[in-house]
Amino acid sequence: MSMFGDGLDAAVHKAFTRPAPKTAPAQMRYLVKHLKGTKPVAQLLRISQRTVERYVKNQIRKPRPDLAARMDREVKARWQPQIRAKARRKAATTSGIVIDTRARIGYTAPIGTTDQDRLRHLTIALPPRYAARLFDAQEQGATEQHLQKLAAEALKEVYFQDGGRRAGSLEEVRLTDIEHLEFDL
Repeated sequence: MSMFGDGLDAAVHKAFTRPAPKTAPAQMRYLVKHLKGTKPVAQLLRISQRTVERYVKNQIRKPRPDLAARMDREVKARWQPQIRAKARRKAATTSGIVIDTRARIGYTAPIGTTDQDRLRHLTIALPPRYAARLFDAQEQGATEQHLQKLAAEALKEVYFQDGGRRAGSLEEVRLTDIEHLEFDL
C-alpha cells in the first residue's frame, strides 16, 4: 500500500463534485464505457471477459474483496479527470496542501545538537510549491520513498527552519514509523 500516493489521491478525491459509482455493476459499467469494451476491462482487472459481462448485466453483484478494491481504485483513478486536474493545479499554484501526520521525525544536524528521533503529531500547511513537487513526482510515477523524502524536505523547510528564519544548519529531516498520514487541499 502506498501511504503517500494514496494520501495525495484521497485529498484530490475530496474535490469530486459527484460521487463515483459505488456498486460493483455500476463500477463495471463505468469502466466498460470508459475503456470502450469488456476486453480491456477484463485485462485491467485480471478477470475473464465473461465475468465482466456478467457484472454489466447485473448477474453478479458482490465481488471478492481484492477485486472490489481494484475496481474501486480503477474507477476513482478515472473519475472526473478535469476536476482532479483543477484541484491539483489550484493546490500547486495558489492554495498549497496541508499535511497531517503522526510519525517518528528526526533530523541530521551538527554535533552538539539533539537530533533524537521522536514521535510527533504535526499538521502543517505547505505552500503551493511543495504541493506542486509532490503532485509532479506522483504523476511521474515516483516511488513511495521519494514522495516520503519530498514530504520530509517540505517539513524541514517549513516547520523546522521556518522558511530560513531558524535551524539553518539542519541538514536532513527523516520521517519514519508513520502511524497516520493525511493530506488536505
